[in-house]
Amino acid sequence: MVKTADELALMRTSGRLLAQVFEMLDTLKLAGMSTLAINDLVERYITHDLSARPASKGQYGFAYVLNSSINQVVCHGVPSAEDVVKNGDIVNLDITLEKNGFIADSSKTYMVGEVSPGAKRLVRVTQEAMWKGIRQVRPGARLGDVGAAIEKHAKANGYSVVRDYCGHGIGREMHEAPDVLHFGRPGTGELLREGMTFTIEPMINQGTRKVSTSDDGWTVVTDDGKLSAQFEHTVAVTRTGVEVLTLRTGEKVG
Repeated sequence: MVKTADELALMRTSGRLLAQVFEMLDTLKLAGMSTLAINDLVERYITHDLSARPASKGQYGFAYVLNSSINQVVCHGVPSAEDVVKNGDIVNLDITLEKNGFIADSSKTYMVGEVSPGAKRLVRVTQEAMWKGIRQVRPGARLGDVGAAIEKHAKANGYSVVRDYCGHGIGREMHEAPDVLHFGRPGTGELLREGMTFTIEPMINQGTRKVSTSDDGWTVVTDDGKLSAQFEHTVAVTRTGVEVLTLRTGEKVG
């Protein structure tokens, strides 16, 4: 759970490489691409250009290197040649990368072409909620502080926070202790200590927080068919606060 200085240095390398994957995706016009084509492009980039390993491929029997979650899909969307990204869609791309034995995990919701004002607002508030959670991270804080900040911002904007899925510790394994809930009460939950590394990855819905898993056993959708958005970073607790290990070049810190 708590990483040594040497382990944190390796996690920084993984995080920096994963940030480069998103920087590459930022240059693409996603409209007209199938989610499988995006998956294959990311796989080539991670393995060939970055000489790293896509950590999601083969994990829990999952056959792909990323999750592609469009519009009402909350998380765990499965890449497919039939799922073509269209103008007006929002699509979350959730990617993991392993280098030198350590894993980084990050996701971003892309707004494709001209999206509706409602979709833009949801994406903006979700990203803001992630940053409000990240800003709570420091030694002596508690995980409940993180979840409470996220939930407060989402609810203040009329949205709900998905409770079925959460952030997680990360390092040599993709999923380590502790669970990082995106709701809660300040002053409760596990005490944060220097060297802890985990993800903060709120899923925010326009309507109900209730979700269901599709027949494929992976794809999670909103029960009411309304939009869902997600953002995720891998963070480390530092002596004075927080370091975002997957921060992208030029990314605006909220």
